[in-house]
Amino acid sequence: MAQEQDEPKARGVEIPFRELSAEALQGVIESFVNREGTDYGAVERSLEEKVRDVRRQLERGEALLLFDPETESINLVPRDALPRR
Repeated sequence: MAQEQDEPKARGVEIPFRELSAEALQGVIESFVNREGTDYGAVERSLEEKVRDVRRQLERGEALLLFDPETESINLVPRDALPRR
């Protein structure tokens, strides 16, 4: 069955976040939370708070790190954005 046109497509190879060095993981998370268009609602939050929240999502398995070999980039995605197997 073809994927819906408006359904987001998460692609890539999962990278277990615990396999990254502390510095590398911090850099990936900071890059993610600093991206243009990242919205955290009406309340302004510090970088440290945003990083802590994303780290918790990774630890709880709610978010994953995906490496896209086509673009040679890494991204954080919500687990529920991935197609079910």
